[in-house]
Amino acid sequence: MRDITKRLILALDFSTWQEAAEVAQNLPEVEYFKVGLELYLASRGEAVQRLKAMGKEVFLDLKFHDIPNTVNQASRQAVAQGAAIFNYHATGGLNMMRQGAETARSFAAEQGLRTPLIIAVTVLTSMNHEDLSGIGIQAEVKAAVTRLAKLTKDAGLDGVVASPQEIPLIREACGTDFKIICPGVRPEWATLADQKRTMTPKEAIELGADFLVIGRPITRADNPREAARLVLQEMSEGFATRIAKEKERVE
Repeated sequence: MRDITKRLILALDFSTWQEAAEVAQNLPEVEYFKVGLELYLASRGEAVQRLKAMGKEVFLDLKFHDIPNTVNQASRQAVAQGAAIFNYHATGGLNMMRQGAETARSFAAEQGLRTPLIIAVTVLTSMNHEDLSGIGIQAEVKAAVTRLAKLTKDAGLDGVVASPQEIPLIREACGTDFKIICPGVRPEWATLADQKRTMTPKEAIELGADFLVIGRPITRADNPREAARLVLQEMSEGFATRIAKEKERVE
């Protein structure tokens, strides 16, 4: 996947479909868009189909976390709506993730639909060690992320959502084919907002991220299209450096 535009996922975190649609229509260079809880509910569940009608791909970021039967049914719906990627919370456990993924893949095969990438959230990028301690998880963030990534792989999922700071640990634990989607990515010219474990687009791609989820630095910019161009440029530079380093290791 050398086309860098397929590695950028733009987060459409808006309270109305009209705002989201305007951004999506004015960013022809961006192919992938994230639909989270806010926009999914604001659009009455129609955001995925509407973006698909524009020729866009969708990461349905609803973070399923429930009993296996409920997650199985939700997974079928995600496939039916045409999501290219959707996710679970890894803390839902091995059985929830395994059954959900098996259900989604079987349903896609039965219906002749594309099988999406199925991933799990490890530790939210807004959380640090103090936050984890507050909910009874005493492990350090990196240890918790690594354990949850291994659990996700054991469940047969395609990859995880994690901070770019945990990329090396996940690669070591789960291998090079395991997908890593990184939020918490901020260009140097953007503010951190509520993210605590961040990295620049160039750094994250260079380190080995497969996809970057970026929202406000682009969507809230004075010129979103120019901001997207700058981010893609940073990502291209990071990918070029990454390829050069891989060649050096091989030689």
